[in-house]
Amino acid sequence: VCFRACINGNWISAPAGTVHEARLKAKAKRRLRKNSSRDSGRGDSLSDNGDAVRSAAPPTSPKGRVLDRRSRLGKGRGLPKKGGAGGKGVWGTPGEVYDEEEVDVRDPNYDEDQSCVYETVVLPLDEEAFTKTVTPIVQEYFEHGDANEVAELLGELNLSSMRSDVPLLAVSLALESKASHRELTSRLLSWLCGRVLTRSDIENAFHKLLRELPDLVLDTPTAPQLVGQFIARAVTDQILTKNYIEGYKGRVDCEHARAALDRAAVLLKMSREAGLRIDNLWGSGGGQRPVNQLIKEVNLLLQEYVLSGDTVEAERCLRELEVPHFHHEFVYEAIVMVLESKGDKTLQMILKLLKSLFDSSVITVDQMRRGYERVYMDIVDINIDVPCAYSILEHFVDKSFSTGVIDAKLRDLCPCRGRKRFVSEGDGGRLKPESY
Repeated sequence: VCFRACINGNWISAPAGTVHEARLKAKAKRRLRKNSSRDSGRGDSLSDNGDAVRSAAPPTSPKGRVLDRRSRLGKGRGLPKKGGAGGKGVWGTPGEVYDEEEVDVRDPNYDEDQSCVYETVVLPLDEEAFTKTVTPIVQEYFEHGDANEVAELLGELNLSSMRSDVPLLAVSLALESKASHRELTSRLLSWLCGRVLTRSDIENAFHKLLRELPDLVLDTPTAPQLVGQFIARAVTDQILTKNYIEGYKGRVDCEHARAALDRAAVLLKMSREAGLRIDNLWGSGGGQRPVNQLIKEVNLLLQEYVLSGDTVEAERCLRELEVPHFHHEFVYEAIVMVLESKGDKTLQMILKLLKSLFDSSVITVDQMRRGYERVYMDIVDINIDVPCAYSILEHFVDKSFSTGVIDAKLRDLCPCRGRKRFVSEGDGGRLKPESY
């Protein structure tokens, strides 16, 4: 049986099976022509029997372009556009900081009434927050002594009505501390006046301080005398007026406040008439004193002890020097005093003092060792002025070891000068070893 069919515009006669195959081929060709114009090179091909075969999607296909963001032109390193900052919903690269946009006054859309001004608002401190914030600042100042740093830290706070409490807190802390800290407090008040505080704030602080003296005396019995010295120092530094004390005459009922004002008045009178230096009222801390001045004070301390024999007073004076790192100089000067003295009394007294200071841990083992070692190193020069220095030093070192001031190792380091000499002409010319 033959059929006539139109294939590709041509009528042909063919058997039934042949016509069916021809129709399938024509359908595949039409489908191929339809898709080739839209996505040429997609990879479709015909098999031997006319079926369309699709290979894996090439990089240029729509599916491939979704997965691969590299340039279709073959350029670039394959990195995302704009460094990853150009995607949807992205404001910029990670870590990018935008500067504040400046307003252009010449912009036609500029409106002066709608411009915004941002300010950092610091809330004022209450009494509890003030104590917790300012107390560490003052205590750290006692360690570093930088008044400018304290002024900068206080300038960052909103003190408002609490400014007069800054001197009050500083003086209250200094009353329970050392003399060097009181000197630093006086310097701090003088530095803050005119920068962070006004003279009126300083006066109000001392008014409060005089009213609180009955409570301060409970912790510091000498508070009235110390507050009087602070007032005298403040008047000398010109942060309190000269008539500050006179303004209280006849208006003070508290005995502690009267004692403080009387102390300040006496000091100021001695300054005018006797030339007393109020600016050196508290003295200076050990770390701030010159070495020559410290050596003089150590020698005076030792001389007073030899005259009085009071080890408790000597220990108190040594503590007040506030130079624990310089105690080796005390040991050195004490031993040199023994070498230069005559008789056994000074040796016994110095040995007793060193033993007491060593047992009370005022002088540490390291400082004691350094003092003895310095004497060992300088014994040659000392022997020029003191001919018997070697023998006296050996005797003193043995006594120190027996009392437990030094150990055996430090004792064995003691230098000794042996010498062979003739005793007399009648000994037959024999050489006798002897140390002297």
